[in-house]
Amino acid sequence: MNPQTAYWLQQALNALQLGSIYALIALGYSMVYGTLSMINFAHGDVFMVGAFLCFLAGTALGLPFVPTLLLAMCGAALLGVAIERLAYKPLRNAPRVSAIITALGVGLFLENLMLAFYPYPQNVPRLLENVTWHLGGVSISSLQVVIIGLSLALMLVLDHVVHRTPVGMAMRAISWDKSYVPLMGISVNLIISITFAIGAGLAGAAGTMYGLAYPVIDPYMGVLIGWKAFIAAVVGGIGNIRGAMIGAFILGGVEIMVVALLPSTYRDLVVFSLLLALIIVRPHGILGQPRVQKV
Repeated sequence: MNPQTAYWLQQALNALQLGSIYALIALGYSMVYGTLSMINFAHGDVFMVGAFLCFLAGTALGLPFVPTLLLAMCGAALLGVAIERLAYKPLRNAPRVSAIITALGVGLFLENLMLAFYPYPQNVPRLLENVTWHLGGVSISSLQVVIIGLSLALMLVLDHVVHRTPVGMAMRAISWDKSYVPLMGISVNLIISITFAIGAGLAGAAGTMYGLAYPVIDPYMGVLIGWKAFIAAVVGGIGNIRGAMIGAFILGGVEIMVVALLPSTYRDLVVFSLLLALIIVRPHGILGQPRVQKV
């Protein structure tokens, strides 16, 4: 294979890996916004907690990969439900800015709570044996295969749940008009808690995969990564889970290609410029649709 072709195929594979992690986080932003029309700015820190749960499971408990992944997902899901019940539920009828301020406060609380226990970066133990295959000049690691394959599987499961199950139908009904949902015998509180649990669980899975791929973690890691996942959700059309997936892979591709072509210091500049340009050209994102205002 031509060395130039192999180089760009390698970068495309790296973009798939990074985009897969962004997608799992972006889905949480998109699900909460689609259901409640609010931005959960603490979601990036839930991802950070998922990474530290992976670290604890691998070091303190000595668990292998699958139990560690399940523990991180379940722990993050419970955290997501607790945040919704304790912080967001009392503010459902409050001005929207109150929920935004509360979400930022919850994120700061999680960061400083984790900072109290782990003031220095931590190294996530190797939970999977990483084998590298060389195909025509392209290096493919077993860790990349696991991250991309597992992420795509979780995305497909979520897409099925949202579009083809009663729970997903209830989520979409609440998104349309939650005042009519109780008349159909559906518990709005239960469906909202399920939404937060699923979104946070996916963030926990993303934290585990990120910890394995980039093994140094710290309490502030969720800030920048969370913002980038939010950008991915906006690029794809926030509120649309398929749009969030597309936006995440676009964002991952842009980051990798910028680093491949330009100095790495330009990466974040280009990413945030992409958001500004897209908002100007297409305010609702790639697959997003303007909401109909009911009067």
